[in-house]
Amino acid sequence: MWRCTGPRWSGGGPEPEGRFGQRLGWYCAERGEERTSLLPAGKTLAFAAQGERCCLGVRRAGRRIVCPYDAVLDGASAKEQCARCAQLDRSRSVAADTMADDPRPYGVYLAYFGPGLLKVGITAAERGAARLVEQGAVAYAWLGRGPLMAARRAEAVLGSALAVPDRFTKSAKRAARGALPPVADRVAELARLHVRAQEPALWPETLEPVEFACTDHTELFGLDRIPGEVAELGGMTAGAEVVGEVLAGVGADVYLRLAGEWGRGQGEGPGRGVGGVVAVMDARVLSGWVLGAAGGRVTTVPVRAAVAGVGEREGGGQEGLF
Repeated sequence: MWRCTGPRWSGGGPEPEGRFGQRLGWYCAERGEERTSLLPAGKTLAFAAQGERCCLGVRRAGRRIVCPYDAVLDGASAKEQCARCAQLDRSRSVAADTMADDPRPYGVYLAYFGPGLLKVGITAAERGAARLVEQGAVAYAWLGRGPLMAARRAEAVLGSALAVPDRFTKSAKRAARGALPPVADRVAELARLHVRAQEPALWPETLEPVEFACTDHTELFGLDRIPGEVAELGGMTAGAEVVGEVLAGVGADVYLRLAGEWGRGQGEGPGRGVGGVVAVMDARVLSGWVLGAAGGRVTTVPVRAAVAGVGEREGGGQEGLF
């Protein structure tokens, strides 16, 4: 029995399946095996949640340890672990500051999520840009590299001095993607902050500075395919189905054109009318579910409309296209 382990970004094998891109992970406890499936633009998804959503346990040394509590998770939550497995996971976590002895070099970065939405963060140098992609950073630039604690101090000092937070809400990131400025403007905003961050009064001596170079994820994410107004898919429940075509993938979010003419008679507008509504799904809500083939032709997960005054609609009210 294969359970979904949620979204991830990976690649490196032969084309086309080996190319770097957004994927869904899968785990079979009976076999002790893991695999992934690519989520390219144009792919049709048609699946139904089966049984109960179960805790995925903890990953250690490259393998997954099954949850010993057989915990059942809330279908609406993006969390893939029960409270006790999550606590165990954080016992060796850079984010929780419980790995101060980590000998690996770390990179300090500036990440851009939209106008005014910039943050300073750190990630293990060996992971490269994976952390930036997983967060859904529209663009980024490296600031410096050094030991973990030096990178952690730089993150705190620069974040405070530059008046940038260490995180943004999911809703803020999603809203920004629908109204992004030209790439040149994103690069300029990152460049200005990069210059300020490397002022001698702010820069830690133990961190090696990196010259400015911006990487933009417009093409990788498919940002040009995301309309200005996007509905949202709610959490999964047993028997709930999702049917649609992948348009884009950003971080943990998957943008789908749902099957059917959702919104017929409700007026035309971005993401609406003939061809189905465009909706975003936090693919982390899929983790822990066994996903079988959809029995119907429409999405039955709640669809929260992005247009003011429409409110929440049930996907079952759509007209199926296939």
